[in-house]
Amino acid sequence: MRPVPLIFDTDIGNDCDDVLAMGVIHALQTRGECELLAVTITKDHELAAPFTDAVNTFYGRGDIPIGVCRSGVTPEAGRFNVLAEAQDNGQLRYEHDLRSGKDAPDAVDVLRQTLAGQEDGSVVIVQVGFSTNLANLLKSTADEHSDLSGTELVEKKVRLLSIMAGAFRQIINNQGQPYDHKEYNVVKDIPAAQTLADRWPTPIIWSGFEVGKNLTYPHQSILRDYRYVPHHPLAEAYTLYIPPPHDRPTWDLTSVLQAVRPEHGYFDLSETGRVQVADDGLTTFEASADGRDRYLILRKDQTARAREALVQLSSQPPAGHAAGDDR
Repeated sequence: MRPVPLIFDTDIGNDCDDVLAMGVIHALQTRGECELLAVTITKDHELAAPFTDAVNTFYGRGDIPIGVCRSGVTPEAGRFNVLAEAQDNGQLRYEHDLRSGKDAPDAVDVLRQTLAGQEDGSVVIVQVGFSTNLANLLKSTADEHSDLSGTELVEKKVRLLSIMAGAFRQIINNQGQPYDHKEYNVVKDIPAAQTLADRWPTPIIWSGFEVGKNLTYPHQSILRDYRYVPHHPLAEAYTLYIPPPHDRPTWDLTSVLQAVRPEHGYFDLSETGRVQVADDGLTTFEASADGRDRYLILRKDQTARAREALVQLSSQPPAGHAAGDDR
């Protein structure tokens, strides 16, 4: 089978699951299951792109295109993007070429150029941040990369959008009471989420808040499985975000796993229907036989197997670097 052509759209820096998801992508590419074509970023801080470049470089793929938005959404550095500037003995701890998001191209330009160069109906996009970039892509017009509008380009080139956004089950709060959850990736840019939900022309699989919340990453893996190097960007990002002992939900990782391994049975899928985003950010799903959308369902008996897959993939060493090395 051919590797899945993949674009990763992320708000990296706002939570450590984005970083673990990148580890999963790189492991799957090493296994020949996907090819990371580009990374586009919806967190508007100048260190988000350099940190992304540092992670790609760590895995031996520092030439992957990176695009940024300039939306003003979540403009703070975040707890771990500062690793892009970390130094040891006067040298960058994590080698990379891109030093500032100010030097990176616009995300829509990267998306249009990347999509235009791919076979029709082949690309899978994984969006695990805000809908800013993909909404702007839909609104884009013909340019030097393609004569098609953004919507036409997506319809021609994209096979699937796998998105971590929304909530499709009531969440239980700390007092044991159920409530309708307004999910972070939606509420931070509600107009963009509404544009995507209303206008996206290809099938969408939504991973709701409830899936990752009930599929946590074991902190023991962070302490144990990344020690094949003195410094590991995934483990250090996790620790800077919330130090162990803390089992972080795997929200973003689930969208990657479903996008690349849909036939492995890690999750069930809902019936088809349509997701709508209200003005307050609440997502709802209305079933319909001809609907565009489905959402992930995680059964209790699937949890252990899905967790093991995510741990094994995210902690897999880069190609040519065996666990146990100490370079």
